[in-house]
Amino acid sequence: MEEKKYLKWYNKIGYGSGDIAGNVVYAFLTSFMMVYLTDSVGLAAGVVGTLIAVSKLFDGFTDIFFGSMIDKTHSKMGKAKPWMLYGYIGCAITLVCCFAVPVSLGTTAKYAWFFISYTLLNGVFYTANNIAYSALTSLITKNSKERVQMGSYRFIFAFSTSLLIQAITVGFVDKCGGDAAAWRTVAIIYAIIGLVVNTISALSVKELPEEELNEGEVKDDNEKYGMVQAFKLLVKNKYYMMICGTYILQQLYGAMIGAGIYYMTWVLKNKNLFGQFAWAVNIPLIIALIFTPTLVGKWKGMYKLNLRGYVLAVIGRALVVVAGYMGSVPLMMAFTALAALGQGPWQGDMNAVIASCSEYTYLTQGKRIDGTMYSCTSLGVKIGGGIGTAVVGWMLEFSGYVGTNATQPQSALDMMQFMYLWLPLIFDVLIMFVLSRMNVEDANKKLKAEKGIAADEITDASDIN
Repeated sequence: MEEKKYLKWYNKIGYGSGDIAGNVVYAFLTSFMMVYLTDSVGLAAGVVGTLIAVSKLFDGFTDIFFGSMIDKTHSKMGKAKPWMLYGYIGCAITLVCCFAVPVSLGTTAKYAWFFISYTLLNGVFYTANNIAYSALTSLITKNSKERVQMGSYRFIFAFSTSLLIQAITVGFVDKCGGDAAAWRTVAIIYAIIGLVVNTISALSVKELPEEELNEGEVKDDNEKYGMVQAFKLLVKNKYYMMICGTYILQQLYGAMIGAGIYYMTWVLKNKNLFGQFAWAVNIPLIIALIFTPTLVGKWKGMYKLNLRGYVLAVIGRALVVVAGYMGSVPLMMAFTALAALGQGPWQGDMNAVIASCSEYTYLTQGKRIDGTMYSCTSLGVKIGGGIGTAVVGWMLEFSGYVGTNATQPQSALDMMQFMYLWLPLIFDVLIMFVLSRMNVEDANKKLKAEKGIAADEITDASDIN
């Protein structure tokens, strides 16, 4: 039986455009915050890294909290849309604050300003917005093919925005004066763009009635649960833990790629290459995303596609290492593109995988926790991206890097090479291993067969054909 369709083409595009807003924050923050703080504000990379790590301790609690709050929300707009819509207002304000550290403040006050702004952005506002945005995948459609399409649209916009941010920001800041004030100006412009797009995206889709989401079942008071029980439900789902781990590794990978601004500036002696490598990363990702829904259908599921994609990614990153030691920038770009092509399918269908993961909890525990389940997206982004940025700071500090110096010691140059060439390869190998174990589609099919549930009674992305 063909699955019921819930979305028009403009709903899918409207939803996907929401990741323009998300990456106005994320790509800008992960790619340029550290270099802004070290080279324009004059803060120590190691201290900044430590503050980011401390901030992450707070983040872990807020992910589960906001996921649980979304599940408990009942409003005219739905469960997730209010959090997505209003959470971004705080994102816009705190993003500007992160890039507006007053140069007149004392050193300790500068660190405090950054820490408070960064923690509020990541631990509160970005969390609320991002979990709500991701949860909409399960709340606006039950059609598995539409969920994969939504993921592809979403990440096409995400990587296009990331490409644009990485490609133009260095030149944009230079055009605005190249100093700390220039970074603030650019942050304000990005924040306004994000606020407008996020609002349009939130208003372009409509959540399904809870009765339809619950297959017509009426929930009683015994099905209510608190944050502690929600956490227990997540931990019992091994696939949630795998997805969360993969997300963290992805963001660690992204943090090292973002640290390429140091590698381009000091090792390759041309900071403008950072924008060119951004093209090599994001264009293949976008191409892969376009074909992901078709490939999922052709290979009758996401598991094989994701695993084979990351085998290709590992091969590509290994060749980047070889090309790096050869000193060939064109080969580095070519193999970077090959690796990105392999990473694309997982980026496009992981929201649908999370939806299947949520179905696994429903099948095994009898409870729907869609909002809480999507906490893995925010948790992975914040812990992986935050710790990744912190590690960058610690490694630079350990190697003797000083952002305000005209030259850097050989130890710092060697560290930049290790961070940009070797660590991404290591993270890709680890992701490939986790994906080899993440066959939630097959697990759901077996559970349905055991329970005598027809394949179309509980939607699963593995049903795409």
